[in-house]
Amino acid sequence: MRSAVSIRSSRFANIALAVLLAAGSAVLLALPASPRLINGGDARKVRARVVSVDDSGLARHGFMEFGTQRLKVELADGRIMRADNEIRAQLELDKKFVPGDVALVVLPENAGDDDVLITSDHWRLGWAAAIFLAFAVLLCIFGGWSGARALFTFFFSCLAIWKFLVPAALSGHDARIVCFACVAILSAVIVFSIVGISRTGAAAFAGSLLGVSTSLVLADVFAAAMHINGATMPFVQQLLYSGAPKLDMADIFCGAAILAASGAVMDLAMDVASGVAEVARHNPSLGFRELFASGLNIGRAVVGTMATTLLLAYSGGYLTLLMVFAATGTAPADFLNSTLISAEFVKTFVGSFALVLVAPFTSAVSAAVFRK
Repeated sequence: MRSAVSIRSSRFANIALAVLLAAGSAVLLALPASPRLINGGDARKVRARVVSVDDSGLARHGFMEFGTQRLKVELADGRIMRADNEIRAQLELDKKFVPGDVALVVLPENAGDDDVLITSDHWRLGWAAAIFLAFAVLLCIFGGWSGARALFTFFFSCLAIWKFLVPAALSGHDARIVCFACVAILSAVIVFSIVGISRTGAAAFAGSLLGVSTSLVLADVFAAAMHINGATMPFVQQLLYSGAPKLDMADIFCGAAILAASGAVMDLAMDVASGVAEVARHNPSLGFRELFASGLNIGRAVVGTMATTLLLAYSGGYLTLLMVFAATGTAPADFLNSTLISAEFVKTFVGSFALVLVAPFTSAVSAAVFRK
């Protein structure tokens, strides 16, 4: 049984971690936002309820619509104003409103009642907040204090990506190094927040860091070998034309591959470290070799499904593209050689290599930490 001193030390460590996590979140919140490359003017976006819709300005060509949908919207102050919703026959960007919808409209400074507003999109933050709140409640009910800590680390991770990673990469810093630094920080925060400051946490953090370091090297090598320039990522041209023409998209692609693989790498490192810790707890007389073999056995049982998980995750994002290839009768040799599929191939196997290697890395560190 654990001694009273050990229990008090563990509680003190958990409280200290919570304080550090709160302080880190406060620092991130205080950081300035990403530099604005284009001046958006004085207009602001506000919510407005759609009162009526006029679709007479829309034309249909096949299953595509284009033209102007004219709306009457009611602002929060009660004013009824006109708003135009431009539909450009782009299914991924177009939106269509019906009476009763809540829209986000662009309201210029000192707008008069006769001004015509421009619709931005549907207002979705209400439902997004409700869904997140339901998730948070379920996580806390199921996980208890561990679930609450996972929720705190989730919030911290969002802040780290938005307030640290994105501004640093947008400022022109090497996206690979920025993503690696962000993943290292997040790994430490997540691992030690979940399992506390312990040997298990140290082994899991070291193993995940070694795995992410491997993905950092492999992403660079594989992207260069496959001639991937990063232009396959969404909104690349929009980013370049938004005032950031000097960004290195190949570096950003490699950084994105590191970031995408880091979650699965951290998960596997935690599984192996926890498994070795449990084996050592039940049999403290085991040495390095026995614990290392146990870690490898645990890793083998998980690696197969985790590698397939990465494949499913990446292919799910491009399911419609695969359906286009199938519908047009494109031969596998042709679409597997395409830039888009090659980019996803690189991402998948960067993560897969890191997963395969993180198991022996974590097994070795865990065996060294927990050996007799």
